[in-house]
Amino acid sequence: MVVEPHPPIEAPRAETPPPARRRRDPANWTLAAGFAVVATIVGLIVLAWFILFVTKGRFLKPSFESIASRMTEREVKVAGDFQFYFDIIDARFVADGLTISNPKWAARPNFFEARHIATRIKTIPTLFGNRRAEWLVLDGGKVDAEWDRQKRNTWTFGDPNKKGEPFQWPVIGRADVTNTEVRYVDPQMFLRTDIKVGDIASGDRRIQGKVPFTGTGTLRGKPFTMDGALLSPNSTLTFGRTNFEMHARSGPTYLDVDGVLPAATQIEGSDLNLKVRGPNIRLLFDFLGVAAPDTRAYRFTSKLTKAGGEWRFTRINGRYGASDLHGRMTISLPNDRLLLRADLNSNLVDIIDVGPFIGYDPQALAAQGAQAAVAQTGGTPRILPDAPLRIESIRTYDAHIVYKVKDFRNPKFPISNVDLTFDLNKSLMTLSPFSFDIAGGHLASDITIDARVPSVITDYDIRLSPTPMSKLFAGFGVQQAGTTGTLKARIKLKGTGNTLRDSLATSDGRIAIILPKGTFWTQYVQLAEFDLGLFVQKLIQDKLKKPIEINCGLLGFTVRNGVAAADPILIDTDKNVMTAKGGFSFKDESLDMSFRADAKKFSLFSGQSPVGIKGYFAQPGINIISPQLLTRRGAGVALGVVASPLAAVLAFVDVGDAKSAACGPILAGAQASAMRTKSGKPRKDVGKVRENRQQAGDRKQPASIDDKLGLKK
Repeated sequence: MVVEPHPPIEAPRAETPPPARRRRDPANWTLAAGFAVVATIVGLIVLAWFILFVTKGRFLKPSFESIASRMTEREVKVAGDFQFYFDIIDARFVADGLTISNPKWAARPNFFEARHIATRIKTIPTLFGNRRAEWLVLDGGKVDAEWDRQKRNTWTFGDPNKKGEPFQWPVIGRADVTNTEVRYVDPQMFLRTDIKVGDIASGDRRIQGKVPFTGTGTLRGKPFTMDGALLSPNSTLTFGRTNFEMHARSGPTYLDVDGVLPAATQIEGSDLNLKVRGPNIRLLFDFLGVAAPDTRAYRFTSKLTKAGGEWRFTRINGRYGASDLHGRMTISLPNDRLLLRADLNSNLVDIIDVGPFIGYDPQALAAQGAQAAVAQTGGTPRILPDAPLRIESIRTYDAHIVYKVKDFRNPKFPISNVDLTFDLNKSLMTLSPFSFDIAGGHLASDITIDARVPSVITDYDIRLSPTPMSKLFAGFGVQQAGTTGTLKARIKLKGTGNTLRDSLATSDGRIAIILPKGTFWTQYVQLAEFDLGLFVQKLIQDKLKKPIEINCGLLGFTVRNGVAAADPILIDTDKNVMTAKGGFSFKDESLDMSFRADAKKFSLFSGQSPVGIKGYFAQPGINIISPQLLTRRGAGVALGVVASPLAAVLAFVDVGDAKSAACGPILAGAQASAMRTKSGKPRKDVGKVRENRQQAGDRKQPASIDDKLGLKK
């Protein structure tokens, strides 16, 4: 048997303990982690920079559009190429076809458009709130600046119910801006403009020189052209004070403005100088929708600003025609309705320049004189103006105008101290007071024109205080020496029609001209007494300079439907009692009155026959040879043939039986039915109003006095 040897018995090894772990330093671990994070961030930045640089950031276009739209609360789109990347450190931005939308209420879809925009933005200053750009290239920029009737605008971003913060324009080192257009719309002013801004090339952070602009537009539908320049473009681009000049033209009307705006889009608080000139001021006010009369050539200057919703024209100075004008004016839109307020004055106004205010053409008056006021209508001369009231224009605005004139250039009547207050309130016009001094007297009137009804209603109330006839009629041959008589009057009429002529042609009312006691003299006045015997006697005795002694007189007319009938005409002098029949018509401006003077004492050669005043307002005529007088002349001739030459005068004998008039009713302006003799008896020589109206309303006028008398050659 073989016995295997046993392996050797080894003593058990003692176990070796594992080596102890080394503890890490927390500071070193944090530093390593920090370096790792920084390295990662830097790596990511470098990677992002590399990706952006290689791709030019074109893939960021959707993100840019989304973020920009959210920040502006407008839709921002880039139609063409888009780039946004870092050129080393500074960012470069490129966008072709960039658009920023308008609010939904605006007429055009976009507030801003740019065909091409490129810029290099200083990154580090921008991170600290200092917006700076090294350069900017902008081509084909278009801005749509528009207001609406709710006073919203397109350039205020965000919530329209909150006050917007002013835009902070970045500082730009160099700029190249070309083909820029701006559209501005203000519906409250009925203004639309399209402006092209001249190219801008700037360096060293400043625009050198001025930036010109040109444009076209419409104001209340009337076209105009304009040109000018921004004189402080650097301040303008930073939304600071804007110094500018502008010249506009519409047909023959020119306007020049220069001054300072608080900001390019802010007129409130502006300090502007305005100059306007043209051939007719009506054309200028047509731009405002304000009805103004035609004038001769004008030229005005004023200061202009906007404050509290008012356009304020101050220090107005200038001339229209041969008249000066000064004062101030404001234009505002309370309750979206134009309101014009003015306080104006003139030192000297030419009477020709007053013509347009009642409907006459000032150019024609200046060239032809008073004859220019006469127009042929239906073969008859007409002098009352028929220029229609511009009803549609006066419905669009209200007005309060105070106008004062120191003196008038008037060859016939001395007029001064005109005081006129004109109010227009929703188509109701009032001229009250409308007063002036005339020839030592005072005329006051209140006139109302109601255009709120289809047929315009005009109410006239005109009052003349006692006025010396020596001054009033000095231009018509009346001598001041020896004339102490005065004249006072009142006209109260009411008619319909949108012209002065129509309103008078349909009027009803009363006209009264009163002559209190006094003397009256002119070298022709004895003919006015119609006492031919007295006239011949005084002519022989050279006593024509003795004035007429007027006790009292009344030229009264009752007006019905435009026909004025004598009611009555009665003048009492120391030697005669004068009466008249007939009247006149505003309808065709015809005159048909017959005057008669009866002597109070015996007179030879007194015709004692009616003397006619015929014709028209524009062409009146006096007919001293009446049929009655011719009959008496025939009787005188017959007596002279069969008797003796002395007997021929018998037919012209006036026995002198006229009754003196009671002056009380005359001085009160009473109607014919109230007239009395001095003894208190009703007068029978003043005629009947009905008959006078029939005579005055007869529009058939004689071709000549000879035709009327049957004395055709």
